[in-house]
Amino acid sequence: MKLQRPGIILAGLVAGALALAACGSDDTSGTTGGQATGASSGSGGTVTDCASGSFTAAGSSAQKPAFNAWKSGYEAACSGASINYDAQGSGYGRTQFYQGQVPLAGSDAAIADADQGKADTRCTGGKAVDIPMVITPVAIVYNLQGVSKLTLTPTVLAKIFAGKINKWNDPAIAAANSGVTLPATTITTVHRSSDSGTTQNFARFLDAQAKAEWTYGTEQSWKAPGGQGAKDSAAMVQQVKGADGAIGYVDGPDAVKNNLTPAALDTGSGAVELNADSVGKAVAAATATVNGQDIKVKVNYGLTEAGAYPAILVTYEITCTKGLPADQAKFVKSFLTYTSSDAGQGALAAIGHSPLPADLLSKVKEAVAGLSAA
Repeated sequence: MKLQRPGIILAGLVAGALALAACGSDDTSGTTGGQATGASSGSGGTVTDCASGSFTAAGSSAQKPAFNAWKSGYEAACSGASINYDAQGSGYGRTQFYQGQVPLAGSDAAIADADQGKADTRCTGGKAVDIPMVITPVAIVYNLQGVSKLTLTPTVLAKIFAGKINKWNDPAIAAANSGVTLPATTITTVHRSSDSGTTQNFARFLDAQAKAEWTYGTEQSWKAPGGQGAKDSAAMVQQVKGADGAIGYVDGPDAVKNNLTPAALDTGSGAVELNADSVGKAVAAATATVNGQDIKVKVNYGLTEAGAYPAILVTYEITCTKGLPADQAKFVKSFLTYTSSDAGQGALAAIGHSPLPADLLSKVKEAVAGLSAA
């Protein structure tokens, strides 16, 4: 059943992101300030239909801070449940799901049309669906001695990651940073070496904003020449922090947790810093298409609105409408009811993610409510 016509405009701004007391994606504690105990109805309160047993999900490393917070809150409310999240990347998570290894995958990209058939085959008698659950800014992080504030345009970013600009005092970088003394340090680019939803969303931003310079597509695998590969977000952080002149791209929570400085973006209307308001403007410009319980969000990566930060990604929870083993089905429905509750969404802002806007969240709750629990 179609829950809503395609093309819903996502209303409202995202509240609270990139708090200074954040937990990063390499943090395994799963704790967060202001955490609530759970919800069965998506409106706060206690989980009333807890799953019991051990469950594993896999996927997006950008989502790991959120998943750790959700795991902590859910397990506190459901003492019989134990949850593990294997955050080796979106591509890994989808593969694990398609192969029947996990009932739930976190992915920074929706299921590709070419993969929908095998995804559905995994769901006996049901369909595989994408349910958006968290919004994350993509932070362009750098390590440049003596430079604490930096602005980059999409064209300059594309040239840097394509290997066409290789010195930090290049005139094109200097033009966007009037008054900043830039050293002649060699630029070292760092990219994800395995399939990554963060890579895909970063590439989509470059493709939309600087198509003439970015000729390497929008796939989840990195196609541009040169640079250093990092297997996941944690490795990306280590490599950027370990080399003067390095630049990479990570989720917002990793940037905050690891004290990495995000560059401001100038898409044509002046420098825009990464914060709650700038991310909120980008989210408000996105659209969502709802087909049954499948919800896909289209980000306007080419947005040039003043004050907007369009380098954002949406992480989906991929699961089956039905067809999972009974214990897994109960866990997935119960857990996603919690993650879409006031408590689950409320935990996001304090760790550098952004909660879903109200219009989209209401559709997510409807989709979760329709999942089979047996």
